[in-house]
Amino acid sequence: MAIDTKLITKLRELTGAGVGDCKAALSEANDDMDKAVEVLRKKGAVKASKKLAERTASQGIIESYIHANGRVGVLIEVHCETDFVALNQDFKTLVHDLAMQVAGANPLYIKPEDVPAEVIAKEKEIYQEQLKTEGKPENIWERIITGKVDKYYQEVCLLKQPFIKEDKLTVEELINNHIAKIGEKIEVTRFCRYQI
Repeated sequence: MAIDTKLITKLRELTGAGVGDCKAALSEANDDMDKAVEVLRKKGAVKASKKLAERTASQGIIESYIHANGRVGVLIEVHCETDFVALNQDFKTLVHDLAMQVAGANPLYIKPEDVPAEVIAKEKEIYQEQLKTEGKPENIWERIITGKVDKYYQEVCLLKQPFIKEDKLTVEELINNHIAKIGEKIEVTRFCRYQI
């Protein structure tokens, strides 16, 4: 069965996968675009984050979330490329989930690059003192400190946190899954969390 080249082109734009991968996925999915995207995701051929890195996300929505007890509230701004996607239910659900994540996990930053250098320097200093107190040999300090800094990022950076609804996924992986599904760049630009 011959695959329509327009479908291959559209699937490539959505996923960033190669022509051969797209052709095989469409064949396996009987030309069903959603199933083809799923096939590519399962095979790991989706390169959405790389493909979309240079695109501009200038549309989006601001979502608010108030926790049931009324003592925690969140505002979050998430961008996408088009207003069409900003109105899409999948995108809105993602943004709502991200607002709930901020309410529940209380991140301080969006990504590791946002953490000020002096904060990381202070954390490393604390870890070094801990290792010295514990009597760990100096030749392994660097490796241990690197691991502790990575753990720190998982606690304070939204994108590195385990997703509260499915902790096998990080928030970054959750967003990348939506990028692959929707076919547009998605980025969290800022958030604010209030707590009484």
